[in-house]
Amino acid sequence: MPLHTPIHNDCLEELRTLLGERFSTSLSDRDQHGKDESFHTPYPPEAVAYARTTEEVSDILKICHRYKAPVIPFGTGTSLEGQIAALEGGVSIDLTQMNRVLETHVEDLDCRVQAGVTRKQLNKIISKSGLFFPVDPGADASLGGMVATRASGTNAVRYGTIRENVLGLTVVLSDGRIVQTGGRARKSAAGYDLTHLFCGSEGTLAIITEIQLRLYGIPEAISAAVCSFPTLEAAVNTVIPIIQLGIPVARIELLDEVQMDAINKYSHLDYPVLPTIFFEFHGTEQSVSETARMVGGMAKDNGAENFRWTTKQEERTKLWQARHDAYYAAIALKPGATGWPTDVCVPISRLAECILETKKEIDDANLLAPLVGHVGDGNFHLIFLVDPDNSEELEKAHTVNHRMVMRAIEMGGTCTGEHGIGHGKLKYMKREHGDAITVMAQVKKALDPENLLNPGKIIPS
Repeated sequence: MPLHTPIHNDCLEELRTLLGERFSTSLSDRDQHGKDESFHTPYPPEAVAYARTTEEVSDILKICHRYKAPVIPFGTGTSLEGQIAALEGGVSIDLTQMNRVLETHVEDLDCRVQAGVTRKQLNKIISKSGLFFPVDPGADASLGGMVATRASGTNAVRYGTIRENVLGLTVVLSDGRIVQTGGRARKSAAGYDLTHLFCGSEGTLAIITEIQLRLYGIPEAISAAVCSFPTLEAAVNTVIPIIQLGIPVARIELLDEVQMDAINKYSHLDYPVLPTIFFEFHGTEQSVSETARMVGGMAKDNGAENFRWTTKQEERTKLWQARHDAYYAAIALKPGATGWPTDVCVPISRLAECILETKKEIDDANLLAPLVGHVGDGNFHLIFLVDPDNSEELEKAHTVNHRMVMRAIEMGGTCTGEHGIGHGKLKYMKREHGDAITVMAQVKKALDPENLLNPGKIIPS
């Protein structure tokens, strides 16, 4: 673990006085708050502070600022690039008790929530009003964490990422100042767009405590479809014209044959062990039916078989639960292995090329790495299944991952479509952004001059 100056005892005592039993220095709490779902080494904080309001977060930051103690925000711990690791020690601010839906405006299709509200919790509450929030990264992540990592997910092809669905924020700066950005209007030309500056900042610029979100009406009809293809290339070549022609598909998820084998075994399904696309269509009953037939025809032209679709909710739920369980299904393929999830995103026209070259390198290295992808927006993921004690296998995985990332950047893409940077992909920031990284560093210095907010993430030293 990197060397750092321990938190001053007076800082710990002031936090304990402020929060009482909601402040902890126990080893179990610290360990829980230093490890996410990533492959990267966990680094526990020195203390954990459980906040319930924006004002409490402000008070915590004022104390930490006075003693120069680093602060790391914690949502549900589902990040994938080491975003919550306390690389320089400090205090983890746990926002899970900030879990209230503060306002819902049915007529305006928006709501305001505290940062600890999870997407499933929000959808359960607002469904009674005929509304839903569509951004679905798979995990039941906190909405504050989703904004902080600029999350995406299975519905992004139709509804956009979290970035397109955030109208405003309440954030707390490193010195404890509370700042509100944006508002409820659907557009504004007033001043700098601070809302989207903080979106994707991974806790390095401010702590997000409240979010104003865009909502949508629950579609009249929803249908899901599963379609198997003879090759990965045929599957991806079906997706490209669907996107180029603007056919209204809500979800397009690609799973390679390795991942299909995994979910069949884990979720007790019986789909062909072939490259497969899961589709979902939203709209009126007529439009959904027409879109499904159109997409089915395009898939058939690329050699697809077994185009099966359904409007039954229980069947759709089982299908998408299997997709959300892809990580755990993959892990089960190799007992004792550690899962190393990673992702890239490329322009849709380069997607087939990027996937096929990456798959060849996986096979040549004799690695087991199931592939899944939100291919409707050019984003795909690998889960390397590696033995952490096998140095040769780890080196091969590092090499394939590095080549995949560099290939994506050279194709005009990005080192991460939705996992974020954390410290896991820090080394690719300069390569992707060039001199723009110095501008990011200047923004960080202006808002957090003491480098107290989630140090060691996003901005290379």
